[in-house]
Amino acid sequence: MYWNKEVECMPEEKLRELQLERLKQVVKRAYEKVPFYRKKFDEAGLKPEDIRTLEDIKYIPFTSKADMREAYPFGLFAAPLEEIVEVHTSSGTTGKPVVAGYTRKDIELWGELIARCLTMIGVTKHDIVQIAYGYGLFTGGLGFHYGAQKIGATVVPASAGNTRRQIELMRDFGTTVIACTPSYSLYLAEYAKEEVGIDPATLKLRVGSFGAEMWTEEMRKEIEKRLGLKAFNVYGLTEIIGPGVAHECEAQAGLHVWEDHFLIEIIDPETGETLPDGEEGELVITSLTRDGMPMLRFRTRDITRIIRKKCDCGRTMARIERIKGRTDDMIKVRGVMLFPYQIEQAILEVQGVEPHYQIVLTRPHYLDEIEVLVEMSKETFSDEVREIEELRKKLEKRIEAAVGIRVKVTLVEPKSLPRSEGKAKRIIDKRNLK
Repeated sequence: MYWNKEVECMPEEKLRELQLERLKQVVKRAYEKVPFYRKKFDEAGLKPEDIRTLEDIKYIPFTSKADMREAYPFGLFAAPLEEIVEVHTSSGTTGKPVVAGYTRKDIELWGELIARCLTMIGVTKHDIVQIAYGYGLFTGGLGFHYGAQKIGATVVPASAGNTRRQIELMRDFGTTVIACTPSYSLYLAEYAKEEVGIDPATLKLRVGSFGAEMWTEEMRKEIEKRLGLKAFNVYGLTEIIGPGVAHECEAQAGLHVWEDHFLIEIIDPETGETLPDGEEGELVITSLTRDGMPMLRFRTRDITRIIRKKCDCGRTMARIERIKGRTDDMIKVRGVMLFPYQIEQAILEVQGVEPHYQIVLTRPHYLDEIEVLVEMSKETFSDEVREIEELRKKLEKRIEAAVGIRVKVTLVEPKSLPRSEGKAKRIIDKRNLK
């Protein structure tokens, strides 16, 4: 299914022409309307007219999250405040929050992008879409709301939290589509069965759009098994527009990027050099049509690669692989760089444990140690001590093989690790705590 087949299946040559036209327009607008970008260009000895080809984008300076915090709150807006009809922010847990401003045109665009994403996985006006992303300053809830409404689906704006009520709404309203974080979807399945007494398989859920945190293919299988639906990956970020930058189609073979609105690159995160398509590196995004807050070469810190070959769904727009981690979430332990993604993958390959875990980093004697707390299943918890110890050793070997260093695995009781109604907190770093 297509929301806008003519655009989604646009011939590559025509798409590149459109991208270049829009790139020139957004560069000119940013230079003229945003003092931050004018200063960046002037310092680089660059003028908007110097951007003549898509390849010339490499001359444009990067924009970072630190730049956005420095411009807090409205320093990157390209439209006067009276034309900004909505603002969203990041959590701001590591400093001043990132602020995103939207004009009415931007809100329309956002709805269009999410409508494409949802239609791509079979959502129609006949569906009941329950949105369990947070509403408010977080971009997730309202982004999906605008898109689902645009399609004409019935929207249940449940927001995050109040899990018992979420389950009751699914049952009573006959919810067919769920949108939330992948970790919360697992909690919903667990809560429905154990706290409300509802078998998730009896609900009418058939598809889910999950994002806002890293998750693995193994996690997808768990979600699909426990909720009885088909699980799809959505990608977006506050700095660009929110969710809707990219989404999986029914082939589940990478996330289609809406290239008529976003120009993507992969760079070496260390050198900043552009890498060829197919090589893994850091994703950089330029928003081509954002009105209120254009973003030029934003460094996402997300690690992936670009897939250019044609998809089975018929869409011609490039895909990105599932995000494997963030450069700023990379853990360095005893000189080895690893991602939580690798540990999750190893855990979920082993029978007898739940998809709930935490990674605890300590430095007891000037040497980094890594402990992984993993919940046992109810069946495993009732096993003999010897069998539990064998499972623990198996997990240690599997994780060591995945990340290249020895880790300590501690098996904990079922339901003893914290559950999240939003993004799961996977890493507890105690190395710098006094």
